[in-house]
Amino acid sequence: MYLGLDYGTSEIKALLMGDNGDIIATHGLPLSIQRPQPQWSEQSADEWWRVTNDLVLQLRDKVGNFKWAQIRGIGLSGQMHGAVLLNENNDVLRPVILWNDTRSSAECAELEQAVPDLHAITGNLAMAGFTAPKLLWVRKHEPDIFAQTKTVLLPKDYIRFLLTGKKVSEMSDAAGMLWLDVAKRDWSDEVLAACGMDRSFMADLVEGSHVSGSLKADLAEKWGLSPDVIVAGGGGDNAASAVGVGAVNPNDAFISLGTSGVVFVVNENYRPAPQSAVHCFCHALPNRWHQMSVMLSAAACLSWYCKLVGVKEVELLAEIERLSDEQRAQAPIFLPYLSGERTPHNDAFATGSLHGLTHAHGRAEIGYAVLEGVSFGLADGVRVLQESGTQISECSLLGGGARSPYWAQLLADILQIQIVTHKGGETGGALGAARLAALACGGDETQICTKPEINQIFNPNKKDFLPTRYAQFRKLYSVEKSNR
Repeated sequence: MYLGLDYGTSEIKALLMGDNGDIIATHGLPLSIQRPQPQWSEQSADEWWRVTNDLVLQLRDKVGNFKWAQIRGIGLSGQMHGAVLLNENNDVLRPVILWNDTRSSAECAELEQAVPDLHAITGNLAMAGFTAPKLLWVRKHEPDIFAQTKTVLLPKDYIRFLLTGKKVSEMSDAAGMLWLDVAKRDWSDEVLAACGMDRSFMADLVEGSHVSGSLKADLAEKWGLSPDVIVAGGGGDNAASAVGVGAVNPNDAFISLGTSGVVFVVNENYRPAPQSAVHCFCHALPNRWHQMSVMLSAAACLSWYCKLVGVKEVELLAEIERLSDEQRAQAPIFLPYLSGERTPHNDAFATGSLHGLTHAHGRAEIGYAVLEGVSFGLADGVRVLQESGTQISECSLLGGGARSPYWAQLLADILQIQIVTHKGGETGGALGAARLAALACGGDETQICTKPEINQIFNPNKKDFLPTRYAQFRKLYSVEKSNR
């Protein structure tokens, strides 16, 4: 058995995978997010650990001690870019600054000026979500905290430290810190120095499919596992999801509709395209890289709207499906920038809006506008990936949004590419983590990293109103930005 732990923004998921790749059981528990000021987004590292322990013990009860005791490896997947700051005693110094926190936009400009070769080294623009600008912000606004900081860990790597006692990261997640030389798969001394740091602050690096350590004996006893259980390098959430869905070969692609929205494409070599705010990171597997377009609010927009109007998502989706194309064509236009935006705008100050509201619009029409606006945001990402020379003809669809056949068809119609959903597609990160654990235990990649069984295939249809509305969507962002 192999255990995958996926540290999302709103939930921690656990998945138990058998030696033949079958999913034995899954379980998840929610997390809270704190937003103490505008543009801030933080979580408690202590809460992660409390929830992890509860989750593991509940999953053990769910599957029984016999199966549980057969676990040989644990893999980790996690939300990227978060800054866990530890002092010399390995105490957490402050709440974790998350990936969707945009307070450090000024520090991004400072970092780009301090390191003229930043794009060439890291393969990316400096963005407020990345870890390096967060540390510049801490150095400027919380100098006492910065002075005490001896180690900076990513979310899943802090959990790894508690599991194994070792400070280790892996290439896919480390690439999102903006301190990694992504082509060389090693820390950049130049970028670290520009942040007042050096390698002593950083974790050791391994590949995601390699061993990073073993479970501590006292924790193994508490969890009912052998201390010989290894912990794999794992992956950042999207790279782990790619492993989970079998996106491991060049041009394999998927869309993730979770809290954020991602278009992910595997590359056989280092192919940065920072001019369009395309991300270029290492894959969780050796000798591979990937490009991503990232939007900060995707399924989070649907959750926000449902909470606002007091309706369950399943009810709203049913209402939206009953709309005619004429009603959809007359719906408002929604800009989904509730937390700023990354690709293609790199605009921490972008805001959401509904344009064209009238008395004729009910909650279903506005709900449609939200789904469409998120889908247009993903279309922006596909567009700039294609402009960089990357071709996409088919995408797997993962994440919570993959549960909606209507949304999957809408994406196919807007992107004009085939969309495929898979059985268990909502468990991509946790499944990928379990697969990486199996690889670290000596498994064969060609047998483990297969594509899960197809659930549905959505072929694109031509909808005359969609290109017109997409053009309006793009124009609205330009107008709103010029009016700021």
